[in-house]
Amino acid sequence: MSLEKMRNIGIMAHIDAGKTTTTERILYYSGKIHKIGEIDDGAATMDFMQQEQERGITIASAAITTEWKGHQINIIDTPGHVDFTAEVERSLRVLDGAVAVICAVGHVQPQTETVWKQADRFNVPRICFVNKMDRIGADFFEAMNDVHEKFGCECVALEIPIGAGQNFDGVIDLLRMKEIHYDEESEGEKFTESDVSEEFKAQAEEWREKLIDTVCSNDDTLGEKYLEGEEITTEELVSALRKCTIERKLVPFLCGSSRRNQGVQPLMDAIVSYLPSPDEIKPALGVQIKKHGEEESVEVKCDPDAKMPLGLVFKIQYDREAGILCYVRMYSGKISTGTQVYNVAKKKRERINRILRVNANRMEQMDSVSAGDIAVFVGLKFSQTGDTLGSEGLPVLLESVKFPEPVISVAIEPETLSDRDKLNETLEILSREDPTFTHRDDEETGQLVISGMGELHLDVLVTRIRDDFKVQCRVGAPQVTYREAVTSEAEFTESFSRIIAGKENTAGLTLKVSPRETGSGNFVSITAKQGQIPDEIFEAIETSLNNCLSGGIKMGYPCADTELTVTAVDYNELTGTAVAFQAASAEAFDKACNMANPELLEPVMAVDIESPSEFVGDAMSQITQRGGMIQSMEDKSGGSLVHAQAPMAKMFGFSTTLRSVTQGRASFSMTFSHFQKK
Repeated sequence: MSLEKMRNIGIMAHIDAGKTTTTERILYYSGKIHKIGEIDDGAATMDFMQQEQERGITIASAAITTEWKGHQINIIDTPGHVDFTAEVERSLRVLDGAVAVICAVGHVQPQTETVWKQADRFNVPRICFVNKMDRIGADFFEAMNDVHEKFGCECVALEIPIGAGQNFDGVIDLLRMKEIHYDEESEGEKFTESDVSEEFKAQAEEWREKLIDTVCSNDDTLGEKYLEGEEITTEELVSALRKCTIERKLVPFLCGSSRRNQGVQPLMDAIVSYLPSPDEIKPALGVQIKKHGEEESVEVKCDPDAKMPLGLVFKIQYDREAGILCYVRMYSGKISTGTQVYNVAKKKRERINRILRVNANRMEQMDSVSAGDIAVFVGLKFSQTGDTLGSEGLPVLLESVKFPEPVISVAIEPETLSDRDKLNETLEILSREDPTFTHRDDEETGQLVISGMGELHLDVLVTRIRDDFKVQCRVGAPQVTYREAVTSEAEFTESFSRIIAGKENTAGLTLKVSPRETGSGNFVSITAKQGQIPDEIFEAIETSLNNCLSGGIKMGYPCADTELTVTAVDYNELTGTAVAFQAASAEAFDKACNMANPELLEPVMAVDIESPSEFVGDAMSQITQRGGMIQSMEDKSGGSLVHAQAPMAKMFGFSTTLRSVTQGRASFSMTFSHFQKK
């Protein structure tokens, strides 16, 4: 299929706004499924994991391909729960456009803000679908105003609702000035169109005028015609709207009720009409690796005919029958089944056994995949999320996805010794699938420790270990993942000399440690790269120092915001060895860091609480009792939104306490903010 007929889109929103329900309707009306599956019944096509069906939430991004009016649409349905932010992040990285589903009652909710900012970071054009118009308290115009105020974007209504709440009866298309009413018996598949009735004519004409005015003020050509009083055709409006949406000047708004099968077909028309094809967005940025390790920034144009193929692995998924599935977005060229590709990050060749087109939980075989498309590769042994697949002739690294560090840990052990190896294999698979999930052996206690983004995140993963991989295990109480950092500068010179296996090994270096700005991460540099010192010596020093940063200073927790600089290297070509320099680096690290006043840092979480007005005081007192600080508060329809920060260690069990003091009517979301002194 040609590029202009292709759309790569994501459906993003706050938890429970109706993303998966909307996707189910899109698949039904485009003929991909023959029966609408409901989340409430645990039968949604996109929520194909057992846990997703049991919990009624989306955990893993499901990719599916469908067609609408001669266009191929690759849809990625992303999770809304804050613990699965990494799933949203890796999806947005490879999308060309997005549909933001906004709840007509809750409007912009905390997680909506998170995904919106992520989409901004990746310059993703988007359209908004205001869902749940049939709910009591639904307000399309207030939802649109909330998006405008929160994100500072210019919103434009393409439709307005006919009624709201229990009286919601369809939509008015402002471009064609038609009323659309949906037939309940055919599950919304059939609908009737008619001219706008006298009752709604004045309101429809007012909003159509606003639409024309907004589009013309953002498009110079139409703006001139408008000022000269010339007639503007619907085709011209659609064309200008498409241009403004792709350039992210405007955000078009549509509305409906996915649960009641109303308003989804116009949304599908809008996806095709206003969201970009792969060749209409800016070229992807990459880094070309040249000889001697030099790097040069390059732009990768979306060209299916390019000689050198280039694709990004954006998701790994384990399948019992097929093994490891690698979801790949192609940016350039073409890759065929059975061919070899070069993993640029790992510097290894890999063979592609099969290429599959994904239909949620069903797969279709493909001979090849070209630039702009999304497919699944089977047979890749080394690839991980963020790896670039290309060719040795043009080693280009597409910018990798950066994931937040885990903040919560639990100890895990198999119930029987025979399950030990199976548990380790399972943890390897899960950490390859999910970069925010890590596992390690604690040297002091000998326990196997797993870490993730939150209580729900780890709960889901432990349930998968037991149910999907059939490994019976015991899990300890959640523990906070702390960090260590230096608070002052220090410098130490270490000399190493030892006879190993009858041969003298010597090394000497000077290491300077210094604190970095909060949140800036660790940094290792060697400024003493002079003289005839082999590269393997510098590699040994760098590897050793990076391992030391992971192992910590006093308490064994990883280091944060620490800078290490090797200012001098004493190398003897007769006795200097990589082993000696590794040992000297570790010793210098230990001495210098202990001189630089190390301290323990604890993770602080950003907490957003939505609560009815009468319970706001109780909700806020729960935060302050746990050592938290209230940052700000804003009024919303039906309640308040409280922004606070609190130490992670004090937040265990907060959901139970919050429910009890607010009679179950408040909800909260929690994301990692920063590390601070304990």
